[in-house]
Amino acid sequence: MELLIIILLIILLSVLFVLGRKAYRHNLRIRNQLQMGQMFTNISHELLTPLTVISASIERMHEVEPRFEQDYALINLNIDRMVHLLQEILEASKSQSGELKLLVAQGDVMGYIKQTALCLEPLMAKKKMNFTVNCTPESMMGWIDTDKVDKIIYNLLSNAAKYTEPKGKVELDARTSTKYDKVLITVKDNGIGISKDKMRHLFQPFFDGNYRKMNTIGTGLGLALVRDLVYLHGGNIRCESEEGKGTTFYVEIPITKESFSRSQIDETYQINLDNPKTFILDFSRLKPQEKLPSSAINMESPDDDTYRILLVEDNIELLMLMYNLLKHEYYISTAQNGREALEVVAKTDLDLIISDVMMPEMDGNELTRHIKEDPNTSHLPIILLTAKTQESDRKQSMLLGADDYITKPFKMRDLKLRITNIIENRKRIRREFKASTVEESRQKAKMPSPTADELFLKKAIDCVYNHLDDSDFDREAFASDMSTSASTLYNKLRSITGMNVSAFIRNIRMKEAKRLAQTQPDLRVSDLAYKVGFKDPKYFSTCFKKEFGLQPSEFIEQVAKQ
Repeated sequence: MELLIIILLIILLSVLFVLGRKAYRHNLRIRNQLQMGQMFTNISHELLTPLTVISASIERMHEVEPRFEQDYALINLNIDRMVHLLQEILEASKSQSGELKLLVAQGDVMGYIKQTALCLEPLMAKKKMNFTVNCTPESMMGWIDTDKVDKIIYNLLSNAAKYTEPKGKVELDARTSTKYDKVLITVKDNGIGISKDKMRHLFQPFFDGNYRKMNTIGTGLGLALVRDLVYLHGGNIRCESEEGKGTTFYVEIPITKESFSRSQIDETYQINLDNPKTFILDFSRLKPQEKLPSSAINMESPDDDTYRILLVEDNIELLMLMYNLLKHEYYISTAQNGREALEVVAKTDLDLIISDVMMPEMDGNELTRHIKEDPNTSHLPIILLTAKTQESDRKQSMLLGADDYITKPFKMRDLKLRITNIIENRKRIRREFKASTVEESRQKAKMPSPTADELFLKKAIDCVYNHLDDSDFDREAFASDMSTSASTLYNKLRSITGMNVSAFIRNIRMKEAKRLAQTQPDLRVSDLAYKVGFKDPKYFSTCFKKEFGLQPSEFIEQVAKQ
């Protein structure tokens, strides 16, 4: 009997020990969470202060020196974005620590919901979404905390846009209950949907959605915050989703004054329909104010040595920042994803592509693969920009054919240095080609196992020779004879010789003029000019001196004396 009592006591003590340890761990976890939440709150507050100072400084700079309008807009938009993210962290931190408070005011609830939702139109337009907002009735008085409702609508709609392919469908429907005591908000999309496994963790903080699949990013706090804000109102939220077909969120919020306690009601404030708090970038403020030079597309000046760069970046602020910093030195074309970039490549003269890796529709790696696998574009150098810092990511991009790889955040001077290195290499190739004779270039294609570039170059030289005395032989005729597009001809010749099409034709003609002058010194300068396709002997003489440092008459005299 005593033995049984001892055994029972041991079991009881063991159970108490296990329970005590679990309770200790639970309390420790809660304490750590509260401490972590307080740390996030403190950090967010500390960061908001310098952002306010920066914003005020930008306003002052704008007053003193207004000509940098786009640069100021870019800085201010990114300040706004950082403030929004910090405020979301603060709200989530307050929610976890139980400090989040509700303060409802009276006004047109349906009108406010509609105005807030419509603030997200620029976001939907950026992805070419079919975006609709329906409110039934269009106007309905009630009591809501506009700050909280704003965050609910913003997070649900931005999530819908984030996980829906471009040109997809997103709709918000708001209607009152039959007793007019609640508002029912439905946000529906036809996006990628959510798996059953992920649905179980949908409203947990730091929920890891399909960010990689959609080439996007997020804090992982949005839906957790939405749930807490709905519950704070005494409402309900649920989600229905099917993979590959879309997702629908249903939110139910009470709007009568009786639904809230005295401390939650602010009778001194009226809802202002003209002042929704939703944060959305005004992309129109960042668009280039001036048009690109016409020569940036498919027009070519014979002496034009300005290089052409295609910038591919889905972040409009970074795209415009790079555009503004590079436009003074290069002709710039832009695209916001890989598919748009391929369209630009097909019709535009280019020397270099700078592309982000993570983009919608087609990412930078896929773009690189398409460019490098196509023999018409494989020569184009590509610099990839990415937030991915793993060595495996860099190797993957380099194996696909990327010529350089820069991790974000990066300094613009570093990017400029990479561009300069590639262009200097082009200039070196140009010097080598100009120094070589036509026959030397042709002989390379006759060597065992000539490269595709060597064969292309020989064909191009032969093509010019076949039209040597034709002064009307131009870029379009050249491309037609080469059975390729004008932009592909430019891109290939620029890569192989460092020259544009007009400069290449002129170089071959100059080299032949020099050979003829050496072998037939009795030729008159005018006859020499006509033989190599120049209508104007004076212009021919100018080109000859620029190429060889002597007037053709002076060169012929030197040959005659030898």
